[in-house]
Amino acid sequence: MEFIKNIREKTPLIHFITNYVTVNDVANAALAIGASPIMTDEVNDAPDMQNICNALVINPGTLNENTVKAMIESGKRANKLGHVVVLDPCGAGATPYRNKVIAELMANVKFDCIKGNISEIKALANVSQSTKGVDADVSDNVTRENMFDVFKMAKELSQKTGAIIAITGPIDVIASDKAAYITDNGCKEMRAITGTGCMTAGVIAASLVANPSDKLKACVAGVIAVGISGERALSYAKGTGSLHIGLIDELSNLDDIKLEVGAKIERFDI
Repeated sequence: MEFIKNIREKTPLIHFITNYVTVNDVANAALAIGASPIMTDEVNDAPDMQNICNALVINPGTLNENTVKAMIESGKRANKLGHVVVLDPCGAGATPYRNKVIAELMANVKFDCIKGNISEIKALANVSQSTKGVDADVSDNVTRENMFDVFKMAKELSQKTGAIIAITGPIDVIASDKAAYITDNGCKEMRAITGTGCMTAGVIAASLVANPSDKLKACVAGVIAVGISGERALSYAKGTGSLHIGLIDELSNLDDIKLEVGAKIERFDI
């Protein structure tokens, strides 16, 4: 499939209700991959914004009561309209209130993809509470030794929610209730840039809108797109600042040939 070409041709309009730490990075990443971002979290405005959009990305990284209401009402509207909806459960497991909000979101909104680090996904699956702020606990990292246990957890969460589960980290796992992919794209230096996970959620949403015939592969393409862009940027970056800028540059220059040649993926039936 021509994943990137399809995004650039369709130019999906994506509504982000995301955290204010990374909102600019998310917008720039969406623009770079060929999507069009719009941000509003006012409860009297956000649901109506879905009427003109193709997708919604929800990230409860910086919470307040008004934003939570906007997330739920926008999610319901997006579901009613048949739009793509992606959840980035930022910081899941960190505090009781955050857990309550994310549980409320999952109870009221149907998600096409849930993307988080391994600690966040474990919290959603009620397996662990070992998150470290918004970062994964290193003891949770996916490895070749534990990946089949992670597949099982992701499969069960996918069955429960109906969503593709995308777990990002040193090794990425993207799974449905039938199959899982692992990817080795990206670089450890990307962890020193705020917002790479948030950017990934937006790229996944764009890919889902533009490539609806295979949701699992569309999510895989979104994850790999950011990983490959980070790898390519690292080859000339002088530090995390230039890596940050280079990541956006590489996303803007990415095409399907680079995606196919650079992808480091394996597929497993689960």
